[in-house]
Amino acid sequence: MSNAAVTAAATSQATDAGKSALARLSAAFIGRLVIIIPYLWLVFFFLIPFVIVFKISLSQTAIAIPPYTPVLGFGDGLSGFLAQLKQLSVDNYTWLTQDALYFNAYVTSVIVAAISTVLTLLVGYPIAYGMARAPATLRPTLLMLVILPFWTSFLIRVYAWIGILKPEGLLNQLLLATGVISQPLIVLNTYTAIFIGIVYSYLPFMVLPLYSSLEKMDYSLIEAAKDLGCPPTSAFWKITFPLSVPGVIAGCLLVFIPAVGEFVIPDLLGGSQTLMIGKTLWNEFFANRDWPVSSAVAVILLLLLIVPIMLFQRAQARAQEQDK
Repeated sequence: MSNAAVTAAATSQATDAGKSALARLSAAFIGRLVIIIPYLWLVFFFLIPFVIVFKISLSQTAIAIPPYTPVLGFGDGLSGFLAQLKQLSVDNYTWLTQDALYFNAYVTSVIVAAISTVLTLLVGYPIAYGMARAPATLRPTLLMLVILPFWTSFLIRVYAWIGILKPEGLLNQLLLATGVISQPLIVLNTYTAIFIGIVYSYLPFMVLPLYSSLEKMDYSLIEAAKDLGCPPTSAFWKITFPLSVPGVIAGCLLVFIPAVGEFVIPDLLGGSQTLMIGKTLWNEFFANRDWPVSSAVAVILLLLLIVPIMLFQRAQARAQEQDK
């Protein structure tokens, strides 16, 4: 083989090796980018806003714009910035522990959210089960009907319940016309109305995860249980429900977490007498213009929701490792 041929072959091999290395680097970069983008999203839209709110919660109320001091900045140099940091305090968190209003609001919000989550599960599970057992050609239509309320404004749907639940509303008119009751029921401006509003508004968040779990289930297991003499009720609790637990957990979290901090439904359907942390937070922020206290309320609420979720995820990870 001539020297020219050897040189051409070596050049070709070097070019192929360079292209291969470039392809590997590109694939590695794309793989890392897929991971980095969600983290950047969390940093810009969760971590940074949380840090800002946390900083405000350590400030003091002031008649100014914005209505708190200090407003951290580097206008006075590094020494001025450090001096402003020293002005931060935990007085607002101390104040929350001294006023029973906030503690009662937290407890009430958790109880209302928990009861609403259970009610949503009781209503949503049969719906999801029926959708999963429906003919395959009918499932897309049923799924669209579940998602259909999202096509209407959330606020309009809550306002519609006012027209249904008020003393002269559609519900009382129907019950009076059928002779079920002799005088109008007082449903609006009660916790019952809040439960109805939350269950109705968050029902799709419960149905969709449940449907996803139930639709993937192998129903030949139910048939095998029936062949072995297992009653339908026992087969449900021993086979169907355990296999749908991931969907149950996902649905409960999707309902419980936003329900704890719900403001619109308690304000419109619960009236002024209901005490929930979302209304308390709004009153402190807009009515009293006490941004530091309202920020402290928001930080504690966020921690109350995040800590149990992190503990649950850790327990789930340990359980999966033990199964392996």
